[in-house]
Amino acid sequence: MARQPIVWHTATVRELVAETSHARTIVLDVADWPGHIAGQHVDLRLTAEDGYQTQRSYSLASAPEDPHVALTVERIDDGEVSPYLLDELRVGDVFELRGPIGGPFSWCVERGGPLLLVGGGSGLVPLMAMLRHHSARRSELELRLLVSARRWQDVLYRGELAQHAERGAVQARFTLTREQPAGWSGFDRRIDTEMLAAVGPSPAAQPHVFVCGPTPFVERAADLLVELGHQPSAIRAERFGPTGA
Repeated sequence: MARQPIVWHTATVRELVAETSHARTIVLDVADWPGHIAGQHVDLRLTAEDGYQTQRSYSLASAPEDPHVALTVERIDDGEVSPYLLDELRVGDVFELRGPIGGPFSWCVERGGPLLLVGGGSGLVPLMAMLRHHSARRSELELRLLVSARRWQDVLYRGELAQHAERGAVQARFTLTREQPAGWSGFDRRIDTEMLAAVGPSPAAQPHVFVCGPTPFVERAADLLVELGHQPSAIRAERFGPTGA
């Protein structure tokens, strides 16, 4: 079967959801959306009244089963696009999306498990799409999640992650690298082999491993996972610029 061309679509803002003080989810109605696989991303293009255009890439936060497309955007203070998306975008606004894009960093339940998802900062976004897909399909595949953030208030989707954990859909662990709230029982340091071993699953289980976050975080996590015995071919990595945990 021929691969469908990646084209631009018209996207209309349906809902805006505050996730943290510096991140929001943009829920979209997208004309002629062809569907996507959890883990893929899109290019977003904005056009000013004078014709000036700019575009950025964002991971898809929504499960393939969701009738709407969702992007979660974290503010980059000196950025050109994210301050607009967080401060000025309103329900009903229209822009363009090109996608879905990406293949290696994607997962569906038919590919099996178990899964180990490791996210730093906003690197949690495409991993959340995988978790939402897992939950929408009522999958019983084992899914483990490790999230690294500076502070608890920086962790995206806190309430939803708690709900998934209560239902037994995910075993989620957190590490806070700069500040921990009173009574914190999670990890309190940058990721290391001891932490990854504690989160599991064991390399012997041959899990599918997905790591997403800032480049230094991803490179360190991948190296540590190989040290623990995970096969490099089983580790899928997605990197972005110097933001996040």
